[in-house]
Amino acid sequence: MKLDIFNKTGKKSTKKLTLSDSVFAIEPNEHSVYLAVNSELAALRQGSHSSKTRAEVSGGGTKPYKQKGTGRARVGSTRNPARVHGGSAFGPKPHKYEKKINKKVRQLARKSVLSKKVSSGKFMVVSDLTMNAPKTKDFIQVINNLNLDGKKVTILADEVGDNLFYGSRNLKYVTVIPAKTASTFDMLDCQTLVVDVAGAESLNAQLAE
Repeated sequence: MKLDIFNKTGKKSTKKLTLSDSVFAIEPNEHSVYLAVNSELAALRQGSHSSKTRAEVSGGGTKPYKQKGTGRARVGSTRNPARVHGGSAFGPKPHKYEKKINKKVRQLARKSVLSKKVSSGKFMVVSDLTMNAPKTKDFIQVINNLNLDGKKVTILADEVGDNLFYGSRNLKYVTVIPAKTASTFDMLDCQTLVVDVAGAESLNAQLAE
């Protein structure tokens, strides 16, 4: 597969980038994408929520009144879940939300998203994404040159330098991620996926294994 290469001025280069069909031109597997995204979003949850049970709530150590003779229901503690200030009966406790998926499924999901982006024309290869200065103004100029203004863009760079990182971090519709560590959700959650030549070759080598 050969893809057009654009430079930062928005002009198409005479050269083309050759990539593997087994990575960028497969039949997308929607179920693997679902499993991968579900696993990645679950892993983002802290799982640190907690509520106190009747054993952990302060107070309620003595029996409030005698067992018999009062005409009221028997009560052993003022901190049972049915009472005000009582503990939670089935409240949340800290636990992990991680969902394991196989490495091959995760690889297939990434390849499926890349192939879908390429086939739908939402994948763009840029020759170089290095910036001369950490200025948002300069970075916006590059985005405008590529006709991506107002679109939600994910940029996969082989190396995310300081100038590129600081120049793009104030733009809420732009996300810059190292190509090798980009997840399925990172690639999917955008209108256009922009990759530099080195990053595309890195993905090609990583996913073709």
